[in-house]
Parts: sequence; structure tokens; C-alpha cells
Amino acid sequence: MSGRRLTLPNVITIARIAICPVIFFLALAPSVDSRIWAFVLFVAAGLSDLWDGYLARRYGWITDLGKLLDPIADKLLLVATLVPFYMLSHGTDPLGLVPWWGALPAWVLVVIFGRELLITVFRSYAMRRGIVIPAGAAGKRKALTQSFFSGGLLAWYPLAMMAQNRGWERLTAWRLWSGFHGAWVGITLGLAIILTVYSMLDYLWRYRSVVGIRS
Repeated sequence: MSGRRLTLPNVITIARIAICPVIFFLALAPSVDSRIWAFVLFVAAGLSDLWDGYLARRYGWITDLGKLLDPIADKLLLVATLVPFYMLSHGTDPLGLVPWWGALPAWVLVVIFGRELLITVFRSYAMRRGIVIPAGAAGKRKALTQSFFSGGLLAWYPLAMMAQNRGWERLTAWRLWSGFHGAWVGITLGLAIILTVYSMLDYLWRYRSVVGIRS
């Protein structure tokens, strides 16, 4: 079923769009509670993405409106996390640094956002020529890895603040956990960057005929 009517999956997607600015400001807030809520809302947004997709497929509630709103929600959620990460890691508080990376490099944002912009323009051009480019496996793995990184760092910030405030830094358990958690954040960011570039090249190569390139 297609169309522009408002279905339950569309309502869920709209709600996900609405909480993106809330996540943005909560992630930047200097309190532990605010940053915990930023993490909780991010997880809820990620689960809602899976839920609305399931409902749309299960009950045939796939609409043109949903096809338009879903990628918008995904990109807004990306902005709502990566921009605060960049701002926090370049601030004066050392707890804002990204584990293994320190201050988040500007080129990381350029690569991730540049890829999204390029593929969006490429898909729009292909659609005007009657070619629909669906989400590929590489793109889905990229999105999943980005979510693992963002969720991990959103959880890292309040935990690091609590460790400092409560003296956990002297505990062996915290040292072990922080080592694992920091590695998770650092590695998933590296993988996300690699998959971002790979998925972009994969799309462009598989659909190179859109711009008249033949094998």
C-alpha cells in the first residue's frame, strides 16, 4: 500500500524526528541525568526505527510519506549525536574527549556527512531517471556501526562523569570497564568511518550506469 496517508509507522517516525533536537541538547547539557536521558532517548529512537520498519512491512503500511520521512529521521539523528560529540570533545572539559581519539577530528564529520549528502543527491538523480536505489547491505552495516558508536559514546559521557564524582576511578572494576567501554567507542568509530567510505564506493560502483559509465 502506498500513498501519503498517516499510518502508525509514520507517526513513530515523526516522533523520532521530534526527539532528535531533544537528544542534541541533552547530550550537551552538563548534568549526569541529562546525558543519561540523551542515551535512553537515542536507544528508544533506534528501536523505534526497527519497530516502524517491521510494522510497515508486516501490515503493508508502506507509504510514500514513510519513504520520505524515514531517511530524514536517520540523518537528523546522526546530526543530533555527531555534532554534540564534536562540540564536547573540543571543549574545555577533558571528560568530553572521545576514547582512543581525543578531540573528534573535523574530517570525520566531513566524511560521514559528505557521504550522506553525496548518496542523497545521487539517489535523487537516479530517481529522476526512473532508477530506484534501495538501501544496500553495506549501507545497513554502516548505519548499524554508526549507531553502536553513538550509543557507546552517549553512555560513556555520564558514566565518566559519575566515575569522577564518586571516586570510581580508583576501583579496579571501573578501570576494567572503562578500558572495555573506551575500546568499544574507539573501534566502532574507526569501523564506522571505513564502512562509510566503503558503502559510498559500493553504491557509486554498482549504479555507475546512472551517470553513463559502462563496465
